[in-house]
Amino acid sequence: MQIVAADIGGTNARFAIAEVSAGKVVYLGEAVTFKTADYTSFETAWQAFAAGLDEQVPRAAGIAIAAPVHNEVIKLTNSPWVIRPATLTTQLHLDRLTLVNDFGAVGHAVAHAEEASFSHICGPDVPLPEIGVISVVGPGTGLGVAHILRRDGRYFVNETEGGHIDFAPLDTIEDAILIRLRQRYRRVSTERLVSGPGLANIYEALAAIESKAAKLGDDKTLWADAIEGSDPLAAAALDRFCMSLGSVAGDIALAQGAGAVVIAGGVGSRIAGILPRSGFSERFVAKGRFERMMAALPVKLITHPEPGLYGAAAAFAEEHAR
Repeated sequence: MQIVAADIGGTNARFAIAEVSAGKVVYLGEAVTFKTADYTSFETAWQAFAAGLDEQVPRAAGIAIAAPVHNEVIKLTNSPWVIRPATLTTQLHLDRLTLVNDFGAVGHAVAHAEEASFSHICGPDVPLPEIGVISVVGPGTGLGVAHILRRDGRYFVNETEGGHIDFAPLDTIEDAILIRLRQRYRRVSTERLVSGPGLANIYEALAAIESKAAKLGDDKTLWADAIEGSDPLAAAALDRFCMSLGSVAGDIALAQGAGAVVIAGGVGSRIAGILPRSGFSERFVAKGRFERMMAALPVKLITHPEPGLYGAAAAFAEEHAR
């Protein structure tokens, strides 16, 4: 069965044709990306995608949206688009529709993806467990957190707001970072550090600790400088970022009773080559009396090029196979 897979964020709207069968995604076509700022609504972007197809638009869709999807009106955070779920099937001429939160879609992607779609970060290099809980942590524009429960040949995805737990410093430098950030935010959540914009918060705090002027530009430039190592302070901020990501991933695994952890998100992909040789692993297992248990957990990075689209199609496949 062919469907339209869509991944709708505040900046980009991605579309692809997918084929699902017996609860699985068997094919995902090439992604077509539109800037949301170039279109006045989701419907007009959908029409632009449809106009570029050489075939009739399928009458079924799996759509991932960067917002809670159970509201009567969905308002995107970084876009003026307004989506009303109750009217989508009529507007888009659909017979079947699955809506899923964008990070919920990532959870579905993790549940469906083949072993080749993951790279090893730390812990035993073994496949993800077929039974039990898998925690998914995804630094991107924010910090997404979800978990997957596998049981009796099925799986269940639950996206959470775990990225908003309190930031817990573990050394004197992080104590100073927390004090600095508390001057700006009434409450400092983990997302304030472990996210794309979080690197700038860490960088600025480290500059203040060293009594240096923070040379802040845009986030893209700062991340490039940090990854390339052309700015030593940015590189130090990235090292702190990886350590904090390890800490929070370990905390989430403990809280959710996970048997494995998957790192996702745009930032995760960007630092795929850095994480395995950073302080991530040491911080992940540094859980006192539970260090041995944490060291036995496989930690992987999902490397699928379009986890949002793949996950939207997987969510449709899972729902309509029942």
